Amino acid sequence: MWILRTTDDPEPLTFRLLPGSVKTIGRAPRADFIVDRPLVSRLHCRLTMDAGGAVVLEDLESTNGTFLNGTRVTRTAVAPGDLIRLGRIELTAERG
Repeated sequence: MWILRTTDDPEPLTFRLLPGSVKTIGRAPRADFIVDRPLVSRLHCRLTMDAGGAVVLEDLESTNGTFLNGTRVTRTAVAPGDLIRLGRIELTAERG
């Protein structure tokens, strides 16, 4: 299992990823993980976890981009301790 947590947010968020899951993050009610914050697109990005536990982060053509450790990404692997930024929200990736 992987856990994503906001780092410095007055309204803390925690999301859990299980093996084999594919989850979207965004403002839309149809997103798996809803983040209703400024600069976050309706469907901002997707997280895919394979059966072996590896996680891939993919931007879904968001307006303001998806960032991993300060670098804008379109598709990349996530490692424990990485920082994911969507708009003004920062999430730390941890293995649980």
